[in-house]
Amino acid sequence: MRTTIEGVVMQRLVDVLNARGAVLHTYPITLGEMGDATDDSLYEAKALEAAANGRLVPDSEIERLTARLHVSRSRQMTSYGDDLERSSETKDGLEQSVRERAYALWEQDGRPDGRAALYWHRALDHHLSQRAYALWQREGCPDGRADEFWHRVVGFEAQ
Repeated sequence: MRTTIEGVVMQRLVDVLNARGAVLHTYPITLGEMGDATDDSLYEAKALEAAANGRLVPDSEIERLTARLHVSRSRQMTSYGDDLERSSETKDGLEQSVRERAYALWEQDGRPDGRAALYWHRALDHHLSQRAYALWQREGCPDGRADEFWHRVVGFEAQ
């Protein structure tokens, strides 16, 4: 979570949840000059808007989404059961890994302004895809079950 004072960019992570309360996605939300940066509802509203614009769920489910400020965990998480980057088994390690990957992608693209969220999401999706693929392979590459492994990894990250 990045926060600053006196007119400088304010950024917080916000979870978007489905009707069952499962985290679908965590957005890094930046407010800038949008008003009182201490008002959590502004961050939550912007995350819900991003979820709608990003087509996170079908239009018929948009109204059932909710948002909450993300609570980071520093403690050890349950192991994925693969050998990929052990440091990412903590939330801090995961966030650092994604941050480094996002930065590398941003530099690779010539450091364009105002696209931090895009690079964060690309890096996070890449990380989650690697994890899901490793689990899928470990279980013998079962046909027709790729989505199951993706949802398992996304659910694990949301804990």
